[in-house]
Amino acid sequence: MSADHSFVAEAMKQAVPWVGTTGVEFLEVSGDRVVTGLPDREDLHNHIGGPHAAVVFGVGETASGAVVMAAFAPHLERATPLVVRSEIAYRKPALGPLRAEAVLGRPAADVVAELEGGTRPEFPVHVTITNAEGVTTGEMTVVWTLRPNR
Repeated sequence: MSADHSFVAEAMKQAVPWVGTTGVEFLEVSGDRVVTGLPDREDLHNHIGGPHAAVVFGVGETASGAVVMAAFAPHLERATPLVVRSEIAYRKPALGPLRAEAVLGRPAADVVAELEGGTRPEFPVHVTITNAEGVTTGEMTVVWTLRPNR
């Protein structure tokens, strides 16, 4: 039986106002994968007519946060997800609407086992950013942790 992840899009919009400001859309959400979309908006453009690098980073980081929320929702009352570090590679100019696909880099059960064992787990989320033609314009890894609430 699969879990219901329909809450993620609205929860992300409430928890992270930037999501609503930029118009990030949640196209697919599962417990280990999220796909977001970013419409092509002139007010988010840079000097070459595409989304500014900060916006490209933001849509990728948003996708990674959404997959963390989906994967660990049952545990968020006792732990707070936090970004530890991020790395992005801009592969090609990002022009037009974008998609960011985030995939959990470790099984959620392994991460939860570490949390239950009293450690502060770290885990990667791998993100691929593509344009409307499916060309990869960026790749990033966001390393998250679940900090136990005290």
